[in-house]
Amino acid sequence: MHDLDDLYQEVIMDHNRRPRNFRRPEDANRKVEGFNPLCGDQLTLYLVVKDDLISDVGFQAVGCAISKASASMLTESVKGISVGDAEKVFAEFRSMITQEDFDPDVLGDAELLQGVSRYPARIKCATLSWHALNSALTDDEAHIVTTE
Repeated sequence: MHDLDDLYQEVIMDHNRRPRNFRRPEDANRKVEGFNPLCGDQLTLYLVVKDDLISDVGFQAVGCAISKASASMLTESVKGISVGDAEKVFAEFRSMITQEDFDPDVLGDAELLQGVSRYPARIKCATLSWHALNSALTDDEAHIVTTE
């Protein structure tokens, strides 16, 4: 278990220090803002959805390492896939965090966030970007999501 904890920490810190897709795509047509009042995490998630495909995704965020790393992992998980497949990724992530059965092959690096479920105070940090994704997938209007 110690090796898995080390890997978890290493990957989280890597995604925090060098977040993937940490930018606003110029042609983003979906935008959701998120806020976690418990930790102070703030996030804006941008999607470029064309012909039911997420052709690009990016985010801008200020917050804790878990929140930022989770958003980075999310962008890698959904970039280049269909909206329907992204909905499946979200569902698998939600199942994982709530300690239900899930398919780890769907999540990529995001599977390493499974350990967050052992720390209830950190779950909202890890799920903020994922709730923003779910909101962005359901329609193309600007939203604000919160973990309250």
